[in-house]
Amino acid sequence: MKSTWKVYVLALISFLVGTSNYVISGILDRIAETLGTSVATAGQLITVYSLAYAIATPILMALTAKMDRRKLLLYSLGLFIAANLLTYTLSGFGLFIAARIITAIGAGVVTVNALSIAAKIAPPGKQASAIANVTMGITASLIIGVPLGRMVASAFGWKAVFLVIAIVGVISMLIIAAVFPRMQGDKPVPLINQFALLKKPQVLVALAITFFWLGGYSLAYTYITPFLLEVTHVNESLISAALFVFGIASLIGSKVGGYNTDKRGIKSTLVSGMVLHVISLILLSLVGQSVIAVFAILILWSFAAWSSAPAQQFNLASLVPESSGVMLSLNSSMMQLAMAVGAGMGGLIVNRVSLASITWFGVLGVLIAIIAVFVLFSMLSRYSAGQSVGKKLQS
Repeated sequence: MKSTWKVYVLALISFLVGTSNYVISGILDRIAETLGTSVATAGQLITVYSLAYAIATPILMALTAKMDRRKLLLYSLGLFIAANLLTYTLSGFGLFIAARIITAIGAGVVTVNALSIAAKIAPPGKQASAIANVTMGITASLIIGVPLGRMVASAFGWKAVFLVIAIVGVISMLIIAAVFPRMQGDKPVPLINQFALLKKPQVLVALAITFFWLGGYSLAYTYITPFLLEVTHVNESLISAALFVFGIASLIGSKVGGYNTDKRGIKSTLVSGMVLHVISLILLSLVGQSVIAVFAILILWSFAAWSSAPAQQFNLASLVPESSGVMLSLNSSMMQLAMAVGAGMGGLIVNRVSLASITWFGVLGVLIAIIAVFVLFSMLSRYSAGQSVGKKLQS
């Protein structure tokens, strides 16, 4: 099997991981109904998943750094498959929580390892494209996986979604075992060295941008299906279409965000994307029951939210160039932490305020992220000016 097709197998795996993660938001009302819980309580499934992912992934990657990459991918994918089978077979909210934690532990290692393997097996000069293709698998899970999961849930019950994920995962696992070569592990980077970067104020502020931007997004997106059904009164038959449109817009937003970052710079792309993000959430709160208007605002929201992703990743990678890999790893954990907190806060808001108010609280999170962008670039400007003065004095 050529390296190109091996990368596509890795992209399929990342698609499965992304679908297993994001699909919960698309079927949240069905899960709550079946398990006999409130929508807010069911939303905590995303909280525990994201927390487990954020905490376990850097620890496990540090502990398994020397391990053969192919073997590690097979082991972690096997754990991911087993967890999805547990989700399908077990009953009861507590057991489902446990299954989601196991899923997250496997998913985190699978995702990071798939990206690493893609770079190793790609031809010279094609490493970045290979990584982009694997990342596209996660984006595709929003576009195809979530609405498809809603359709499967409507036809066969929501648990069938996780059975399908497990079956396709087994097929992928067999392909990896048959055609992927053994690959040497990497030189381990101790966790203490990774977290040492957090002592830098600029790094903390940059990670705060991720936390509040994605936290505000997650707070609203976690409950998007019940919001569309109960607040904007979108018909059940249109939910899959709404989720599909949302996913397509996320792909376009990510592409445009990357282009704008190259052409207009990090700060401009982040601020413009987040301002649009705020406007779309406000409009979603005020739109009423017009289906066309709701779909248009969903497109704007997804486009704006995901246009910030490539700019923020490049922002962190360029902030400490000599430790770009560690910075991206920290950002990945921060993204999952933000999703956990967003989903958790959203549950409290739905219970104690109202489902309709989640978009307003999402706005607050994104506004804080915008402030953090200006704070970061002010700090960087002062640092750059200080460096210039220092060089003049030395000369």
